[in-house]
Amino acid sequence: MLIIRPIQAGDFEALYQIAEESGHGFTSLPVNADLLRHKIARAEASFVKAVETPFDEGYLMVLEDTDTREVVGTCAIEAAVGMEDAFYHYRLGTEVYHSEQIEVRNEVETLTLCHDYTGAAEMCTLFLREAYRKGNNGRMLSRSRFLFLAQHAKRFGETVIAEMRGVSDADGHSPFYGWLQKHFLGIDFIQADYLSGLGKKAFMAEMMPRNPVYVCLLPEEAQKVIGEVHTNTRPALSLLQAEGFRCRGYVDIFDGGPTVECRLSDIRGVRESRLLTVDIGDMVEADTQFIISNTQLANYRATSAALAVDDKSEHIIISPELAAGLLLAKGDQIRILAM
Repeated sequence: MLIIRPIQAGDFEALYQIAEESGHGFTSLPVNADLLRHKIARAEASFVKAVETPFDEGYLMVLEDTDTREVVGTCAIEAAVGMEDAFYHYRLGTEVYHSEQIEVRNEVETLTLCHDYTGAAEMCTLFLREAYRKGNNGRMLSRSRFLFLAQHAKRFGETVIAEMRGVSDADGHSPFYGWLQKHFLGIDFIQADYLSGLGKKAFMAEMMPRNPVYVCLLPEEAQKVIGEVHTNTRPALSLLQAEGFRCRGYVDIFDGGPTVECRLSDIRGVRESRLLTVDIGDMVEADTQFIISNTQLANYRATSAALAVDDKSEHIIISPELAAGLLLAKGDQIRILAM
């Protein structure tokens, strides 16, 4: 059985291996032992913290194969970004130049550095090891977060965002970043991305262009990738678009990848999830797969299974094995979402 659960200190070695496997551009998991240990400790504290208003909590979870006890994936939700460290984006805009005298009108796209998403929740750190990229495993891992958001909505910002990985080559070089490196930062993309992942962002405020950047003045290869996603990221973007996420003109400051957003209450998976009360026994055969979670916080568990759901009933029979995997007893509630 594949079970999603909060990360624990004992998962450090597995998390470090995932950080190595994830490659360039996966900013949220830099290959840095101290930072990864800090992320685990922060997540452990967040899952037990009493929260009235979302602040800087981070809910990092792992996907465990209970047959092998191996951690095979990760997913996370940040409660409210930019509350302690600045959270930068470029906002795409348009400036209009018009002269009646010479009868010329031009519209010019601009990129303006901003902190507009401060306080938004962020879906991040989605990674599934290659051997498990089959069936609905990736969909379950990603969409399970909507059950957590639905159950614990007060712990998150009203807007939920996801930063999509932008275009880069096999060596991790971004065509969008090239002009920024040449004229402003002076360090390569991999180093800048790594420092950002470590939370060392002072160089951004010190070295990034303070005035709007005219897109038409960028190299053509940089212009082409603004708002485009990495090939490996297209399935994740399609999944989020199906949930109601849209790009509102914000892109990553390093690789130009789009950031998509949706109000928490408008996310399809949040709206369509429902609560059922559990009975434990022989499960009725069913063809429809559901993502299933308990309603706990520190002992949160989620998985998938075929369920015979009666739309008119508020009860569901699940097997003892499924109940054990989700830490459920008779009379507990589960939250479900059709796969």
